[in-house]
Amino acid sequence: MTTASSDCEILLSTFPDAALTQAVADELVRLGMAACVQLGAPVQSTYLWDGKLEHATEYPLQAKIAQAQRAGAMALIQARHPYTVPEIICLPITAGLPAYLAWINASVTPAAAAAPTRPQP
Repeated sequence: MTTASSDCEILLSTFPDAALTQAVADELVRLGMAACVQLGAPVQSTYLWDGKLEHATEYPLQAKIAQAQRAGAMALIQARHPYTVPEIICLPITAGLPAYLAWINASVTPAAAAAPTRPQP
């Protein structure tokens, strides 16, 4: 059984190194901004930056969040990210196991919606 709609989302980002990816994942969960964060194996990215073809090894991050945490989670990633314009994309979860979606909502905290104001050392 699936639910027809939800206020849960998948937040996607990438980072230039595994240690930073893990640190951000830990912070998102510890602060109640994400119920679960999955880290992927390194990927090779190809893109244009300042008119130049670039290649980079990046580490994907996929976080399960509620819409109420979107702004805070995006601000945290942007504050911790070394890129000028990091990838931060949120996709709606349009259907899913009701118990899992309820777990996401129960695992995040409403107070976590506030954006972080100081960078982590």
